[in-house]
Amino acid sequence: MSGAVVVGSGPNGLACAALLASRGVGVTVIEAAETIGGGTRSAELTLPGLVHDVCSAVHPMAVGAPSMTSLGLERHGLEWVWPEVDLAHPLDGGDGAAMVRSIEQTAAGLGEAGPAWRRLFGSSSRRYEAIAEDFTKPLFRVPSHPLLLARFGALAGLPATAVARALPTPQARALFGGVAAHSFGKLSWPLSAAVGTAMICAGHQSGWPVARGGSQAIAEALARVIRENGGRIETGRPVRSLDELPGADAVVLDLAPAGVLEVCGGRLPPRVARAYRRYKHGPGAFKLDLAVEGGVPWELEAARRAGTVHVSGSFEETAAAERDVNRGRMPARPYVLVAQQYLADPGRSRGDVHPIWAYAHVPHGYEGDATEVVIDQIERFAPGLRDRILARSSCSPAEFAAANANYVGGDVITGSNTPWQMVVRPRLALNPYATGIPGVYICSAATPPGGGAHGMCGYNAAQAVLRGLNG
Repeated sequence: MSGAVVVGSGPNGLACAALLASRGVGVTVIEAAETIGGGTRSAELTLPGLVHDVCSAVHPMAVGAPSMTSLGLERHGLEWVWPEVDLAHPLDGGDGAAMVRSIEQTAAGLGEAGPAWRRLFGSSSRRYEAIAEDFTKPLFRVPSHPLLLARFGALAGLPATAVARALPTPQARALFGGVAAHSFGKLSWPLSAAVGTAMICAGHQSGWPVARGGSQAIAEALARVIRENGGRIETGRPVRSLDELPGADAVVLDLAPAGVLEVCGGRLPPRVARAYRRYKHGPGAFKLDLAVEGGVPWELEAARRAGTVHVSGSFEETAAAERDVNRGRMPARPYVLVAQQYLADPGRSRGDVHPIWAYAHVPHGYEGDATEVVIDQIERFAPGLRDRILARSSCSPAEFAAANANYVGGDVITGSNTPWQMVVRPRLALNPYATGIPGVYICSAATPPGGGAHGMCGYNAAQAVLRGLNG
C-alpha cells in the first residue's frame, strides 16, 4: 500500500488526507498545534458555554463542494444548518438590503434593481454546480463546461466597480460590494468581481449555512473519514524539515509558500523557490468575538434574522476601505463582517446570551487595537450594542499569525487576491500543487482555488498525488 504524510490539519490538509485515505493510501497527518482544524476550529472564547468559531464561520463555498459532498461527511456528524436570511447589508438610517437563497425573492426585495440582479446572477446561479467543477480547479486545463464557464467568467473577470455600476440602486450596489469584499482585494482590480460573483451564485443555489456545533465539526468529520480508513493524526508536532518526516511515497504540505521554503530548504528547484519567495500576502484580519445579551439590536429588520451581516456602509465606502487596507492604511470605518451563527444553530447560545463573531479588514501586519473601531462600526447600524456586551475576546493579525503560520501578517486567506494571484497561484505551472521535488506537494489556500474553508485546495492536491502514485 502506498503511503502519504500530510503536514498541517487545516481544512485543506484534512480534505487531502481524507480523499487519499478513502482511496486506499496509508495516511499520517502531522499537526503542529494541539488541536486539529486550522481555520475550522471552535472554542469558548468569551463566556462558558458560548461556542465561537475561531476563524471561518459561514460556508457558502463548502456546502456543495466535492471535498465535502464526495466524502460522506454527513455520515460522520457534519450537519449544515441555515438562517432565515442568508445575508444582510445595513445602510445608514435603517435602510439596507438582504439576500436569501431564492434569487426571485432576493430580486423582489431589491425593487428597481431586481431585474439587474437576476440578469447578472440568475443563469450562473442555476448552473452553479457545473460551473464550480471548472472554476475550483487549476486554470490550465480543458474545462468540462466551457460555455457555462465563459459566461460566468465574463462577469467574474470584471472589476467589482464595473459590476456595481450595472446595479441601479445604492442598496443593491452595497449588497454586492459587501460580498465582493470577501476577496480582501481592491474592488477596482480586474477579477475583483470573481469572489463576489461566486459567493452570490453559490448562495442562490445552496444558501450560506453554518456547521451545527461550530466549524470544528467540519474538521472532526474529515478526521473521522481519515481514521475510519486507517489513517493516523498526530498533534503537537511542529515540522521544520522534510528530514523529520517518516518515509512515504508522497508528502503533502498544507503550508503557505514561506512554510514550504522553510521545510524544504535547498531541495526546491531554484525557479520554484524564487516563485515562492515572490508570493504576496494580503491585508490582515482583526477578529472580535462578543457575548451579547439579546443579540445585536440592528436597525435593519432583516439583519436581525441574518446569519451574515456585512457592515461597511455604501459600495463606495466599502471600496474605499478595501483600497486603504491594501495600501497599508487603517480606515476610520473598516469593512466589518459579522456572523450570527446562533440564529441557525441555537445550541451555540446560553439562554438569551449569544455569541457574535466579527472581523475587520486591516492592513497587513497591523499592530493597533481595532476593538473600539469594530464596535463603533457595528453600533453605527445597531445603536445600543455596547450596553448589551457582557464579554469580549479579540485576536490581532500578530496573534492570528502566531497561532497559524499560514496566516502571514494576519492574512487569513493565505495570499493576496491580486489579479495575477487570482489566476496563477502559488506559481505558474501546469500542476500548481507540485513543488518540483519528486513526491512533494503543496495543498494550502495558496493553491487553486484559493482561500476559504471549502477544502478544495487539498482535494485537488490529493488528486494530483493519486495521479503521481498511479503513474
